[in-house]
Amino acid sequence: MSEAFARSARGARPVWFVSKESWADHAAALASPARAFAEGSGFTAAAGQIVVCPDSDGAPAVALMGLGGDDGRRKDPFLAGKLASALPAGVWRFANAPGDDPRASELGALAFALASYSFRRYRKPADIKTKLALPDGVDAKRLARILEAVVFARDLINTPANDMGPDALEAAALATAKKFKARAKVIRGDDLLKKNFPLIHAVGRAAEQEPRLVELTWGPQKGRKITLIGKGVCFDTGGLDIKPSSAMLLMKKDMAGAAVALALGRMIMDAGLKVRLRILLPIVENSVAANSFRPGDVYPSRKGLTVEIGNTDAEGRLILADALALADEEQPELMFNFATLTGAARVALGPDLPPFYCTSDEVADEILKAGFAANDPVWRLPLWDPYDSLLDGKISDINNVSSGPFAGSITAALFLRRFVEKTTTGKSAWAHFDIYGWNPSSKPGRPEGGEAQTARLLYDLIEARCSGRS
Repeated sequence: MSEAFARSARGARPVWFVSKESWADHAAALASPARAFAEGSGFTAAAGQIVVCPDSDGAPAVALMGLGGDDGRRKDPFLAGKLASALPAGVWRFANAPGDDPRASELGALAFALASYSFRRYRKPADIKTKLALPDGVDAKRLARILEAVVFARDLINTPANDMGPDALEAAALATAKKFKARAKVIRGDDLLKKNFPLIHAVGRAAEQEPRLVELTWGPQKGRKITLIGKGVCFDTGGLDIKPSSAMLLMKKDMAGAAVALALGRMIMDAGLKVRLRILLPIVENSVAANSFRPGDVYPSRKGLTVEIGNTDAEGRLILADALALADEEQPELMFNFATLTGAARVALGPDLPPFYCTSDEVADEILKAGFAANDPVWRLPLWDPYDSLLDGKISDINNVSSGPFAGSITAALFLRRFVEKTTTGKSAWAHFDIYGWNPSSKPGRPEGGEAQTARLLYDLIEARCSGRS
């Protein structure tokens, strides 16, 4: 369990969550010194407002956190994450639920722990001195499982490329396989050509560390097939269509898709869900060298489509194409891929709300509901068929970028769909998540830095399916 949680609730001081509508009743119930302090501090129960009230001896006795008023807007289920940095040292407990949502206490406790996260690889962090007693009714094992996986992904994403190149990302995947007794297979370097993964090879061949495809499989062969595919570009210079320096500053996070796939896989395996799990990670560094792939080049793909390179900075979709074609060959029940794929997605929806594309309306509805329930939100964008012709190649089957400046996230999704065939039919479904993988500024439960977007919501969805609740 996270260091943010106390082993015992003994002596824990209460935190009361107060709405503007309930503030008068709470004020009347407070001891007079605490009430006077809160009123003197200007506490009005505004959303996120926190006041720590002393007892008659001046010691911290009770904390109040405002939830705001009933203004029709959705309240942030992670608001309680602010408490991790605002409360004095010691053990605290939720005196009531931090909201009306049935999962309010679970999400509040999760936010408190996630807010306590710090990246520790290069400097010693401050000790966590403010702790929370786990609320009654919260499944400690499940919460610990989710926390461990999210921290694992955040650490991978936050690690700079000099320490998180293809070798290191492969090692993290193999360590995950070892921990959960999964089977692992790695295809590296020129063996990618022998095994028919020409696009992965083309993108990564200019880097010092070889391109590779890492595959993990876990669970019974006859279990319901779930396949996760994560873009593992450990650093993206843009290739010969080189990025400006300002656009390279966060390119260590271009492997966030692989980190999310591993995080979700860890949740599934730790829970022992009855699935046959397959994780595919195409891992490369998009570097500049004499043997870099070039604009105008044409390459074959695993699926047999020829791909013309319109821009070497659209490399993520190329490596995903070969991995998707491999995954599609066995037609899993659910196939999810994760990629920090387009800036257009951030222009459309911002960094906190990843778009997703899905071939099944039923599965898309499940994804939307799970996202809002888990406070891991996403928003569906269309696989808009009229835009598909924008990808037609002039001397090849397909170009890796569209012929116009618009709908960049949609056309990237349509490119990927060209490599998925079986998993769009029958009861099978494919969904593509165009994630950002990063918190550009700190918010409750989401400190600035790497983020495992979509992992929690999909764990909820898969868990529900396996238990028959979906």
